[in-house]
Amino acid sequence: MKYRPLGKTGMNVAEVSFGAWAIGGSWGEVDDEQSMAALHKAVDEGVNFIDTADVYGDGRSERLIAQLKRERPTDQIFVATKAGRRLNPHVAAGYTYENLRGFVERSLQNLETDGLDLLQLHCPPSEVYDQPEVFAALDRLVQEGKVRNYGVSVETVDEAVRAVEHPNVKTVQIIFNIFRQKPADAFFRTAVGKQIGVLARVPLASGLLTGKITPATTFAADDHRNFNRHGEAFDVGEIFSGVPLNAAFDALEGLKPLVPPGATMAQFALRWILMFDAVTCTIPGAKRPDQVADNCAASELGPIERSEMEVIRVLYDTYVRPHVHHKW
Repeated sequence: MKYRPLGKTGMNVAEVSFGAWAIGGSWGEVDDEQSMAALHKAVDEGVNFIDTADVYGDGRSERLIAQLKRERPTDQIFVATKAGRRLNPHVAAGYTYENLRGFVERSLQNLETDGLDLLQLHCPPSEVYDQPEVFAALDRLVQEGKVRNYGVSVETVDEAVRAVEHPNVKTVQIIFNIFRQKPADAFFRTAVGKQIGVLARVPLASGLLTGKITPATTFAADDHRNFNRHGEAFDVGEIFSGVPLNAAFDALEGLKPLVPPGATMAQFALRWILMFDAVTCTIPGAKRPDQVADNCAASELGPIERSEMEVIRVLYDTYVRPHVHHKW
């Protein structure tokens, strides 16, 4: 496992880290014993950074991570969580110091810690990025010692650019994968210039870039890929990176010959993300130890040839970009 600095946080984190949404729920059936085995496997593989949120399983994901830290007392494990999505309604006016402090205190309790390594605003309404008082509230939580570093998880490149205008935003979590390439064109130079840590989320396009989803694939009733295909429940463009499945399958056909012998499509897709120096880490989810091992192996793949990077760009421009909303 290789490590990269997470912006100005002082944390050096595994370039393939662990996304803990799936172990909280929303990705079909999940078993806590298996989730714990997956978390332990991640640490065994050199993962030292876990990304979660207070709403993943209503705290379930955070509590499993607390258990991991209890069971691995000598391993350094950094935890990033998120706040804001407990608001109902989820509106900008709810992003007050009082509400954020309440969310943070609940996460501190769930994670059994006295200070959060990294707190991220959880895809807040877009107008939040233009409200300095929200970031002043986060500064206050840092001063109080409840939060060590803060950042944002965003839906769009425009939000990322606006977020990093606030001087103490240290990280941006953004959808970035072979099917969502705009951040490389429109944000990464800014991120590098400001020493912002970049977390690449949805790295496998909700599973599309594993190559295992076919036109015949069905999803469990409680799997968000079933009930939120077009953003009915949350965040249009989140599922499958907003790409129509027929276009995605056309692009995948072109990607398959590029995957090196002995590697999987998923590993190749993760390695593509790591070709960008602006990216600190990618945070694929996993529910089982074998999935963790597969993800982590991407760190050991050799660099992708420049000619192949150009082929991937052409596939994106041909099949995917015509369908991607200009905001993404």
